[in-house]
Amino acid sequence: MINIHSVNGYMSLLSWRLSNILQIATQSFCKRFVDYKIDPCGRLRDQMEMAARTVPANIAEGSSRHQTSYETELRLLDVARASVSELEGDFLNWIMRHGATMWHNNNPRYLEVRNYQFQDAPTLTQDYLAEISEYIIAEYTRFATLLRTDDSIHSACVLVVLCERVKQLVTSQITKRIGDFKEEGGFTENMTLERLATIKEKATTEGAPHCPKCGAPMRLRTIKKGARQGEQFWGCTDYPNCDGTRMMQ
Repeated sequence: MINIHSVNGYMSLLSWRLSNILQIATQSFCKRFVDYKIDPCGRLRDQMEMAARTVPANIAEGSSRHQTSYETELRLLDVARASVSELEGDFLNWIMRHGATMWHNNNPRYLEVRNYQFQDAPTLTQDYLAEISEYIIAEYTRFATLLRTDDSIHSACVLVVLCERVKQLVTSQITKRIGDFKEEGGFTENMTLERLATIKEKATTEGAPHCPKCGAPMRLRTIKKGARQGEQFWGCTDYPNCDGTRMMQ
C-alpha cells in the first residue's frame, strides 16, 4: 500500500478523490450546457474547467511537498480552496442567471447530496494509476445519478453542494497541517536544529571553550563588519537564545 505522505499518497486523500469527481462533473456540465449561445467566446467554459482542474492539481502538488515544506504545502492547499470557491461561485451564478435559487440546507435534495457516501479508496499497489482511475470513474458514475443530466439548474445545485464538501475537506487539511507545524516545526526549522546540534557536538569534541553565560559549548565565528571586520571570536552555539561571546586569546 502506498503511504499517504509518499509521492503518490495524495491519491488516498478524500479531498483529492472528490475534487477529481468534481472536475469530471464540471467538464460534463460545461459540455452539456455551456454552449456557444450562452458563451460565444468560450471564456466561461475555460474558466470553469480550469478552476475545476486546479483543485485536484494543487492538492496533489501540495501533499507531495508535505515532507519538505509545510509553507509550500499550505500555500498550494489554500490555492485549491480558493479555486473551488471560485467554481462554486460560477455554479451559483448559473443558478441565479436562470432566475432560480440555491436549495436551502434543509431541502431533501440538498441533504441527499450533502450526505452522499462515497466508497473508501482502494488499496493501491504498483498498478496504482489503473486502480485509482477505475475507482474515480466508478464513483463518478454512481454520483452522476444525482445530477439529472437534462436539468442544468438541478445539476448546478448538486455541484454547489459538492464544492462545499471539497472546500470543507481542504480547510480541514489546512487546519491539520497548521497544527502539525506547531507541534513538529517545518523542514527548514528541523534542518536548522540538526545543523545546530552538529555544531554543538563538533565544538564539544574539538575542545572549544564553554559559554560564560549559559555553559554551552562555543564555536569560532568571524566579525563581518566594523573596524574589527575579519577577526575571529568565540560565539555561543545556542545563539540567538544566548549571545555569550569570548574573544580569541
